[in-house]
This record gives sequence, structure tokens and C-alpha cells, in this order.
Amino acid sequence: MVQPPYASATANVHAALQRIGARDALVRAWLHVDDADALAAANALDAAEAKGALHGVCVGVKDVIAVRGMPLTHNSPLFSGHMPGDDAPCVATLRAAGAVILGKTDTTEFAAAGRNAASANPHDLTRTPGGSSAGSAAAVADGHVPLALATQTGGSTIRPASFCGIHGFKPSWGLVSREGVKTYANSLDTVGWYARDLAMIDRVCAVYGLAAPTPVGPGRLRIGMFRTPWWDEIAPDGKAAFDGVAAAMARAGIDVVEIPALPEFEHLNDDHRAILFREGAAAFLNLARTRPDLLHADFHLRVEALSQFSDRRLREAHDRAAVARVSFERAIDGLDAVLAPSAPGIAPLGRSPGEPKFNQPWTLLHAPVVNLPLARGEGGMPIGVSLVAPRYADRRLIAVAREVEALLGVTGGAG
Repeated sequence: MVQPPYASATANVHAALQRIGARDALVRAWLHVDDADALAAANALDAAEAKGALHGVCVGVKDVIAVRGMPLTHNSPLFSGHMPGDDAPCVATLRAAGAVILGKTDTTEFAAAGRNAASANPHDLTRTPGGSSAGSAAAVADGHVPLALATQTGGSTIRPASFCGIHGFKPSWGLVSREGVKTYANSLDTVGWYARDLAMIDRVCAVYGLAAPTPVGPGRLRIGMFRTPWWDEIAPDGKAAFDGVAAAMARAGIDVVEIPALPEFEHLNDDHRAILFREGAAAFLNLARTRPDLLHADFHLRVEALSQFSDRRLREAHDRAAVARVSFERAIDGLDAVLAPSAPGIAPLGRSPGEPKFNQPWTLLHAPVVNLPLARGEGGMPIGVSLVAPRYADRRLIAVAREVEALLGVTGGAG
């Protein structure tokens, strides 16, 4: 439970609505905002004697996640007018902790492919905030809300966090309920969230019942630095940002240990693609069969993957991923986290989701990942870095990340 004095939920909602009114015509983070219900919920929360751990925190929800009484469009013409009657459990849990669900944020179609979100990067409106969790990232980065739900199947939580200069967290696969969330690839889909500080990230971890962290310290942190097999594909300012963060960590007294390679890692993007397309074929088969005219061509391609990726290839991908999970955790034993690129550089021009190559392997490994907004690139645009930990060490990873930011003298996001 939060400690008094409590924030006024009503005041928070009014502030959020004012910011959205002033900025969202430019940023376009939101597909739906429910002013009346949000204010009514806030008034009820302020009148209640008991206060939850997220009392009065305004939340945006990616529009592939069900919220009762709000549209659930998936940014697809197939779901125009669809209105669920119940919250997804990940939303209901936040409500129970005192959060105010403000509305639905824009997304790449079905959080997968097809239509891009209309949302802009608040740091440069000509650039993408990243996909597929575009609106959620933009809403937090532009100060509309302090918390927003995202999802990740490839890199859809971490990459937008990097592009937008905010904290983003993808928990270990399976720890947060995906009921009421559009399925894309069942072995990969993960609910995550954005916030402008790690304290909020950890508060949400606790609300979702993630285990309390083991203590950090008392010795020096040991961070493995892993440039990945695709280092040559990173932009010059992306390389400079990553190396600059690693050097700053070393100057701050962190032991930075270079990791030249990880077992099977170079195969994981190809394996991720095989699993993504085969499981995506299952997720969109019904729409391809029953409503083909309104289904974007990208999803017909996923259904056709049933013939492009054989059962044998799918089995190989799953088997190698299982081995790689165990091998990764053995390889980093004794390290507090692994430092890796979150994206190849700054946000691209336009509205494309961006390159997921630097995120997909961690998603396939089911590892928790947090983006830290610690660097800038060309034109002052944000470039984040990822910290990665073994499966189910989620809150310890956040504790390590908080210690890293404290040692670096960081008091907030890159904003």
C-alpha cells in the first residue's frame, strides 16, 4: 500500500486530460479517451477510505487489450465498433490497485503488421515512436500519463521505449496474464509497460505479484556488455551511445565485463521468425477464412506461412530456443545483468515500427528486459540501452537498474 499523503486521483485525471487536450492533436497517442468515466472513477477512489498501491495513477492501455466499456479496435477495420464487457486481467489488476484507466492508445494493426499507428514521436513529430506499442510509448514520453500498458512479441515494448526516451519493461514470459489480449504468437506474446521512472515500473511489478527481489550488493555491480552479432548494423550514433553508457558505468565503479558471444544467439532471430510466422498463422487463420476482404495482406502472408515453415523447422526452432535459454543463464552466472542495444539508433522518419532484430532474441529467451533512457544520438534524439536478466529475476533486474541509474547520477528519464 502507498503511504499517506495520497495523491488526488481527481487532480491527476484533470492534469492528464489537460495535457492530452493541449498536445494530442500533434502526438496522436490516443484512439479513445473516456473523460467522464475516468473522472467518476477518480472521484470514487478519492472518496474511498482504503487506498491502493497505484491510487490515482492514470493509465493508457494499448488497443489490443480489452477494457470494459471502451472500444477494442486492434487498429483494424475488422473490429470497428467492438466493445468488450470485461477488463483483461492485466487491466482489472491495475484498477484493483487504484489506477484510473484513462483510455486506449494507438497500435500497429493487431500489434503485428498491416496498418501503422498514426502516433508521432514527441521528440520529433516527423519520426516514429516505434511499434507496435506506439501510442503507449508516446503518451508516457509526452507526459500525458505516468504509466501505459504495452505488449511485446518481437520488440514492441523495448524498441519504442528507446526511441521515445522512457523506461520500458518486458517481464519474463508468462508472469503477467495475457487473457483478454490479442494473441499473435502464443510462445512469445508478453504484456509490458512504460513509465518515466523505475520506481513506477517496480510498483507495477509488485501489483502484478512478481516476486520481491533478492538484495543487490553489497559488492560492486558486475554487468556483462554484449554488442550482439549485429553490431555492424548499428548506426554510428547508436554505437557511440552504447559504448558511452558502458564507459560511464565503468567510471561509476561498475565492473563491465565484455561478452564476445552467447550460445546459439546468432540463430535466434531466424528461429524467432519461424515461430512468429507459424503461430501467427494460427492466430489469424479464422479471419483469413471468414473475413478475407478486410484483413490486411500482411496477415494473409502469415497464414500462408503454414506452407513456408515446416513442422520440422518449427520443432527445430523451439528446441534450439529451449537449449539457448538454459545456456544463456549459465553463461551469465555471476553477472547482475547484461547490457545490450535496445535499437540500432534513433527513431526513423515516418511511422514504421522500426528494426526488431536487437529485441527478438531476448523475447524468444523469455528473459526480462528493461530499457534505460541513458543516451542521445543525432539531433538530440533518445537512444536507450537494455539490461537483461535470467528468467524470473524481474524485480531484481529493476533493482539492479535503479542502482545503475543511481551510480550514474540519473534522477529521471531522458525525456
